[in-house]
Amino acid sequence: MMTPKRLLTLKRLLGGLATGAFCAAAAAAGPYPSQPITLVNPYAAGGPADVLGRALARELEKQLGKPVIVENKAGGGAAIGANFVARAKPDGYTLLLGTSAAHVVTPLMQRTPYDGIKDFAFVSIVANQPNMLVARPTLNAASVADLVALARKEPGKINYASAGPGSSPHLGAELFRQRAGVDIVHIPYSGAAPAINDLVGGQVDIAVLNLAASLPFIRSGRLKALAYANGKRSPLLPDVPTLAESGVAGAESASWYSLAAPKGTPADVLQRLNEAMGRVNADAEYGKLMQAQGVDLWNMTPAEATAFVEKDQLAMKKLVESAGLMKK
Repeated sequence: MMTPKRLLTLKRLLGGLATGAFCAAAAAAGPYPSQPITLVNPYAAGGPADVLGRALARELEKQLGKPVIVENKAGGGAAIGANFVARAKPDGYTLLLGTSAAHVVTPLMQRTPYDGIKDFAFVSIVANQPNMLVARPTLNAASVADLVALARKEPGKINYASAGPGSSPHLGAELFRQRAGVDIVHIPYSGAAPAINDLVGGQVDIAVLNLAASLPFIRSGRLKALAYANGKRSPLLPDVPTLAESGVAGAESASWYSLAAPKGTPADVLQRLNEAMGRVNADAEYGKLMQAQGVDLWNMTPAEATAFVEKDQLAMKKLVESAGLMKK
């Protein structure tokens, strides 16, 4: 039988444990962020998304006061990394550098274990990287008009490279094919690098690539820039017309980037991240770095970002269906 003295000692011990647990819980629930943040890039290291993601992580660290660690989880058309974040604890410490592929295109093309929109809480759409229509230097076409005339003269002879089925270069070229009314043939590659290598080497004719990937080859004369797939000309190549200026309207294409958290992330955490992103994108040095990569910086509220992705899903569904890529 426990004596009154021992009972008092036990009560004090349990009370101390309870107080310690309460303090630990209070510390864990302190102001966000209180620990390092992981930013998942669903693509391999070294590509355009990686350049953006690592620069963004450095700037977010400055704004949030905690380390932001980039973790590459490539594969599955960005599905592996996206699913990892969708299944993470919704506390704001695991974020996704998302794209149209991760949130929209891959879920349209194949069965994914996550919903590209419903399983995420969007912080913002943070950047947009327009594409460029480029050609091998030996192609007998100095303009989009020349290319269209050549393709119509010999249907099925002109081919285009992509970074794989459903990639931004594939869907951008498919959109160009539809809007220009030409018969061109798709040659898929395992990524942008091998596609560019064969384009420079003359094994394929044209491609719709993001500006950052194609710019060094354009400047060195190893690729011809025919048109910018954006609503206005790029300040990096001001002499290159847009597709609309070249007579092919409605063929604009780009790779956009989101900052997204798992569904259920608290609204105050999303707001904290959104405010930090606003300050990042307002930084002059960061802006110069992104401009050199052909990246346009965007600021959206969480609600605006969600609406943007939903709108992109509607547009991409039509394009994916017309390209025969919809999942069965």
